[in-house]
Amino acid sequence: MESGFATTPFGRRPMTLALVKANAASRQIPEGATVEKWQVYRWLCEGKSIVGVGDRALAVLSGLLTFYPDDQISEENGLMVFPSNAQLSLRAHGMADSTLRRNLAELVSCGLIIRRDSPNGKRFARKGQGGAVTEAFGFSLAPLLTRAAEFQRAAEQVRAECLALKLMRERITLHRRDVQKLVEAAIEEGVPGDWGGVWRRFRSIVDAIPRRAGRSQLEGIVAELTILHDEVDRMLENFTNSTNPGGNESQTERQQSDSNTDSIFVFEPAFEKSRAAVEPRPAPDERLKSYPIGLVLRACPEIADYAVDGIANWRDLMLTAAQVRGYLGVSPSAYEEACHVMGQEVAAIVIACILQRAQHINSAGGYLRVLTEKARAGEFSVGPMLMAALKANGAAARMTG
Repeated sequence: MESGFATTPFGRRPMTLALVKANAASRQIPEGATVEKWQVYRWLCEGKSIVGVGDRALAVLSGLLTFYPDDQISEENGLMVFPSNAQLSLRAHGMADSTLRRNLAELVSCGLIIRRDSPNGKRFARKGQGGAVTEAFGFSLAPLLTRAAEFQRAAEQVRAECLALKLMRERITLHRRDVQKLVEAAIEEGVPGDWGGVWRRFRSIVDAIPRRAGRSQLEGIVAELTILHDEVDRMLENFTNSTNPGGNESQTERQQSDSNTDSIFVFEPAFEKSRAAVEPRPAPDERLKSYPIGLVLRACPEIADYAVDGIANWRDLMLTAAQVRGYLGVSPSAYEEACHVMGQEVAAIVIACILQRAQHINSAGGYLRVLTEKARAGEFSVGPMLMAALKANGAAARMTG
């Protein structure tokens, strides 16, 4: 049982008005109030930064709660625990006596427990007839009951702040990814603009992000990245509008209906001006006669998975390769250039080989451009590439002249 008046600490420990206030608050317990002891402890662990309690003090509180016999803290079940320092140290993972006393004092100063000292400072309980406790000296857990709602709000506030911080970091990640890939795409596609300046601005913002930043700091970084992202989007939108100023559905449909239905290679709208007027397309590689379509499919079987009706001839392979290049991230301009320099059939074989080794190639578009430049200089032949793919798949083929 607890007395109805404030008690003073034993020995040289001083009495303060804060302790008087805590004693008074602990006696204002609503009738029938209860709280699950480990639930309130979890709230304290989550909201410790707001409550102002440290990890070690919470470890001591955990030890104190193990001495409370019931799961529900209530006035009916009693509010006192009275373990000795030796017993409490064992429950607090062998904490040193001086550290234990310091953390008990912290729990008292934070208002999480109330000390009720006996005349000699010892902790014990007196029992009456029937074994019921009539008087106890030790630590009162009443604040955990009276302040439970406060601790719950503190935990919810910390969770909300953590969620807001997580969402802020996610927005930064998305902006970083989008701006970086958009700038890289603009440079690869040859979009006019000061992309070097944009990239330097982007890196200056990203490099300034601290490893441990608060929500207010991240809000400023998100604002800067949002502005930069909008600028990049506008630059790319202006370019696409300028390259296709009169593009609408009726024009697109008329252009497709007037096109040669037997043509295999379909240009993207942004690349309607064919390079053929400037650079004649070389004749198809005569050595293709030595590479049967079946050999290509044995060397690069994965491309067949992207063909709706299977691959039975070179036309099917080239149509499928034109579709697969988009899945690989190869830009229309890079594939168009490869077709003009290598020939559509060889370009299709190269795409099939790249798809087969996609997990080993960081940038399919960059790799294709390198091969295209080598082919332009007469330094590339598709044969070794095809044979390497064939060997990697463990297949064997007989070449017939």
